[in-house]
Amino acid sequence: MGKLTATEVKQAKPGQKLLKLADGGGMYLQIHPNGARYWRFDYRYAGKRKTLALGVYPEVSLKEAREKHQEARGKLRQGIDPSEVRKVEKLTRHLAAAESFEAVAREWFNQVMPEKSQSYRERTGRILEKDLYPYIGNRPIAAVTAPELLATLRRIEGRGANDIAHRAKQTAGQIFRYAVATGRAERDPSGDLKGALQPRRKKKHHAAITDPTEIGRLLVSMEGFQGSLVVKAALLLSPLVFQRPGEIRAMEWSEINWTDVRWEIPAEKMKMGQPHIVPLSSQALGLLQELQRHTGRGRYVFPSARGASRCLSENGVRVALRTLGYDNDTITPHGFRAMARTLLDEVLGYRVDWIEHQLAHAVKDPNGRAYNRTAHIEGRTEMMQAWADYLDKLKHQTLNKSVAAASAEQA
Repeated sequence: MGKLTATEVKQAKPGQKLLKLADGGGMYLQIHPNGARYWRFDYRYAGKRKTLALGVYPEVSLKEAREKHQEARGKLRQGIDPSEVRKVEKLTRHLAAAESFEAVAREWFNQVMPEKSQSYRERTGRILEKDLYPYIGNRPIAAVTAPELLATLRRIEGRGANDIAHRAKQTAGQIFRYAVATGRAERDPSGDLKGALQPRRKKKHHAAITDPTEIGRLLVSMEGFQGSLVVKAALLLSPLVFQRPGEIRAMEWSEINWTDVRWEIPAEKMKMGQPHIVPLSSQALGLLQELQRHTGRGRYVFPSARGASRCLSENGVRVALRTLGYDNDTITPHGFRAMARTLLDEVLGYRVDWIEHQLAHAVKDPNGRAYNRTAHIEGRTEMMQAWADYLDKLKHQTLNKSVAAASAEQA
């Protein structure tokens, strides 16, 4: 029987049993009853019959299969088993992939990140996926040089994100040191970049409004926000609970303890890595009960407009404040924390350790031990209600002044 032609291969039909169309020299096209077609090469090596896969048709054409066939026969003439060569090549590719920067980084991430807060995991994950993997992810981690890493970090600086460039350098350094410790690299090249990056911008304190009159005006403006229901609810809840913006937007319905009337945040979501309790005032509870009618069937209290599988974006409340006319130099979502910290102390006169504990800051008892999450829970519960009532008082004072001013103007 002669050689196969491209037309014969293309027109060959599957049968009820496995078919073989020979091309000569041990090479043939194997046709399965389901229509799948595979190029194969049968040969003998060291007295044993073996089969070498040459590819799948039509991804591998007749011509390409013949080239692979001839290459394998050449190995046999040299006394080399082509199947063993294939195994070594596959192993080499596997090892190369396992030793890549991305492979080691993912291993490091799974090893180290479970104990970190959700916000830290998300921030580190974004840096890896957006800023490091696209440029050095496929490189063998042991071969990445300091100039190569610097070039990658320069791309981040190029978009004006100096702080992220420094964070990316720190993250890469941790990964390289992990590679050294696990025998995949000999040194950490990030250490050679000291002073090579543009300096970080000086950290700005989050802008906050602490004047009671101005707070009243802000709260009235917030009540009049015309955006989406979810964003408005997150905006109104922010001063009432004064937790970190990332913790608020990622709030889940499963974290709301309706019986004890409190929000119980798990440790993995907290910056300090400790579980945290936020007593809910009647005002906060009312907001959540109303919102539950709209988003209660999903996971997140504040789901993203792009899909309920994600929480509200980090810019949701910030943009709402901008829409109301409050810029970053006046108030930020994080600024509600400073607002509460100042007025709970200076106006309402609550104990500083209660306030700090409620802000989820590190607070220790007189013996130097960290308080547990239920410490002073009764006092903090009373404090949170008093804070919500105080905010209502400021809002109503502003509204009353507006009504009085309007009446005087009409008179």
